[in-house]
Amino acid sequence: MIGLDTNVLLRYLAQDDPAQSLRATEIVTRRLTEQEPGFVSLVAILEVAWVLRSLYKRSRQEIADDIEMMLAADTLEVQNEQEVYDAVVALRNGTGTFEDALIGSLGIWRGCSATLTFDENAAQRLQGFSLA
Repeated sequence: MIGLDTNVLLRYLAQDDPAQSLRATEIVTRRLTEQEPGFVSLVAILEVAWVLRSLYKRSRQEIADDIEMMLAADTLEVQNEQEVYDAVVALRNGTGTFEDALIGSLGIWRGCSATLTFDENAAQRLQGFSLA
């Protein structure tokens, strides 16, 4: 298995740098295989979502599509895949940010009775959150 940094994933998704995007595409489509997949950590997936929203100004739907594409790729292994998928669903449905939804989903996965927050919207709209 080969770990993938956020910048490789972003170059692959955004295709915004001719040289690096070509190299990232080559890595994802040719170098990685089902037998030797690329590992996408939770930190990398959170950074990808943040950069796509903040710098690339992508919509919720576009970000959800990008992350779902990574989840569906046979050559990528995404850490806590089910919890990432749950966060994508929340993002797509407009019930919360990807980041908040992932925090709540990971809390549930870990067996937390609740994730305490000062964010009233998260507490009202996302599963697993309670107001602190």
